[in-house]
Amino acid sequence: MAIGLARVHGDSMRPTLHPGDRLVVRYAAAARPGVLVLARFPDGTVAVKRAIEPRTTASGAPGWWLLSDNTDAGVDSRHRGPVPADDVLAVVLFRAWPRPGRVARG
Repeated sequence: MAIGLARVHGDSMRPTLHPGDRLVVRYAAAARPGVLVLARFPDGTVAVKRAIEPRTTASGAPGWWLLSDNTDAGVDSRHRGPVPADDVLAVVLFRAWPRPGRVARG
């Protein structure tokens, strides 16, 4: 599985993540409830969200219900519905910079 980096933009994942945090992610890793994932929403936006539970999309395909940690900021499945499992691109492993450390499971 490929390892990569992602950068946080916006406040939707506060207090867990802050704008500018750099994350180490594992592409094509299996999501589990409570982990942070990098996902592509239907409009093409790629964002970090918390995987809550598997769901079925409107087309009947497997998907995930993804939420922001900061429910007052950002857009998530409450606004756009479940994200197809194929669009959950990576699982966040840890914060690399400027605040190195693990990210809490929800």
